[in-house]
Amino acid sequence: MITEKSVPSPKITATSVSSKPTCRVVRPGSTYAGKQGLNYFEGIAAETVGSTGICMHLLTIPPGARAKAHLHASHETAIYAISGETHCWFGDQLEEHVIVREDEMFYIPAGVPHLPANLSDRPATAVIARTDPKEQESVVLLPDLEGYVPR
Repeated sequence: MITEKSVPSPKITATSVSSKPTCRVVRPGSTYAGKQGLNYFEGIAAETVGSTGICMHLLTIPPGARAKAHLHASHETAIYAISGETHCWFGDQLEEHVIVREDEMFYIPAGVPHLPANLSDRPATAVIARTDPKEQESVVLLPDLEGYVPR
């Protein structure tokens, strides 16, 4: 029989990560500015829980906002759209386009250039998981591709 015990969850910080892996609860609270030009809620990452093969965080893209063109070197990305819709241009010259809507999932292979944008009048929120435990380490900005997507 499995029983549940309610235990207060402390704020996880880099100094509270033990060397022995253990289960952790992370409540998105504070945000950080990503290299991509958007603000991310802190989530599961090497820096917060000591993960070694995955990161997962929450992102809300405000209406009219867009990320910078970028790719994630050597790491795959999986996205689950909670609310709203996000346009994403992808490919070597951002020549492909898809709209990811609420309750849909989107996969981005490692090394694929992409640029997400919220062209709607309401926020778009998604859960993002990546095979890179250090969430920002594999981000490679691609400023030469910025002009391929209209503002």
